[in-house]
Amino acid sequence: MKKYLIITLCTLAIISCKSDKKDNGKINVVTTTSMITDLVKNIGGDYINLQGLMGSGVDPHLYKASEGDVSKLSEADIIFYNGLHLEGKLVEVFEKMAHQNKKTIALSDALDERTLIGSEFFASNYDPHIWFNVDYWKEATKYVVRQLSEAVPEHQAVFKTNGEAYLNKLEALKTKLNKTIQTLPEDKRVLVTAHDAFNYFGKSFGFEVVGLQGISTATEAGVQDVQKMSDFIIDQKVKAIFIESSVPKRTIEAVKAAVNAKNHDVEIGGSLYSDALGNPGTAEGTYIGMFEYNVNTIVNALK
Repeated sequence: MKKYLIITLCTLAIISCKSDKKDNGKINVVTTTSMITDLVKNIGGDYINLQGLMGSGVDPHLYKASEGDVSKLSEADIIFYNGLHLEGKLVEVFEKMAHQNKKTIALSDALDERTLIGSEFFASNYDPHIWFNVDYWKEATKYVVRQLSEAVPEHQAVFKTNGEAYLNKLEALKTKLNKTIQTLPEDKRVLVTAHDAFNYFGKSFGFEVVGLQGISTATEAGVQDVQKMSDFIIDQKVKAIFIESSVPKRTIEAVKAAVNAKNHDVEIGGSLYSDALGNPGTAEGTYIGMFEYNVNTIVNALK
């Protein structure tokens, strides 16, 4: 009975709470993943009160809202999230808030679904890791600019200027990444990781991408998966495989052990940022810095 009362009170708090601007008069914006937080920060700057739910190393596939998160969401004027069921355990919360006229915005809505990578093994039928396509992230940038401009029309000129500046940075990033990748022979562009987070990266930059787990980390890799992956690595003469900052490294270590047991060598080429950025205050704590780090790590390990 006590548990039911707590849940009811939390639900009522979300339903009844009116989102008021803080004392500084700025709107309250809440974001889910660190990639989205970084994007919205670049557009909104000092003209919004921004709070991100998920920090460095957090897996959005398995993330559960805390009591503090519920409070942040209930006080938000706008909520930006990825969509395509990336934040699987938060979907119902967002749906309820949308019915309560809370402005919840999925960045994936900015994209043409016909261009997305489909998956019969995932609930949304689309791969949600859209940030690994720089062109998609440019569309998401434009979408955030439009949404913030509608919410705070008095600052739309600032949002537009910030958006244009960030779009230029993303275009420069894409050029830089392509230049780095061109130093890696095409026959060595095989990326083996813990889970299928890099398919959009592979499609954009010409890599064959193979993940031990599926698109969602909620799926478990078994012994047969490890053996199948080890055979693939040997057949393709893959030099290095990669762990991910937001996924336990034991599965990739199991693959390395399986390959070594068959008298073949494969190295762990480093840790990649997949579903979360690096620590705040570091280059990898930004989307651009994360992408540069990932590509440099991949290329250097596979050469």
